Amino acid sequence: MRTTGINHVALVCRDMQETVKFYTEVLDMPLVKTVALPDGGQHFFFDAGGTAVAFFWWPETPAAAPGIASVRKFPEDSKTAIGSMNHLAFDVAEGELSACLTRLEQAGVEHIPMILNHDDSDRTVAAEMHNGVFVRSVYFTDPNGIMMEFAASTKVFGPEDVRHAPQGATVEV
Repeated sequence: MRTTGINHVALVCRDMQETVKFYTEVLDMPLVKTVALPDGGQHFFFDAGGTAVAFFWWPETPAAAPGIASVRKFPEDSKTAIGSMNHLAFDVAEGELSACLTRLEQAGVEHIPMILNHDDSDRTVAAEMHNGVFVRSVYFTDPNGIMMEFAASTKVFGPEDVRHAPQGATVEV
């Protein structure tokens, strides 16, 4: 068995109208499929560039649980619970990152107002671009409080990039 990529990621929204407006107008992701569910809910799919981001909506849904099922505040409080989705990263060309920042700012979207350079340093980010940066990112939050990322890979990974042994079970708090 061999997968060929991600087909879609399914998330839950609090307001489908607001979600459609954000994903189609701010992120320029076409709405490509809508489904009316038998329980009165909806399941909508947006084209994220060859893969889809899908949202469920129901008339009655459990409340959001920031710090448990989603990031409370990035980067200072970014841990989430076992089994939760921490964030969703959309692949973009490196040259588009500045335009992404501008678009988020113009739309009034909560975001970190800089491009982060992820590297293998102790802090895992660098102020300046250098040969050790493997991805550059812009982080933002959608209307549902879901942390998102525009990510531009800057290198192809090789065997030298796998150099940490996996840790055992976490302590559940």
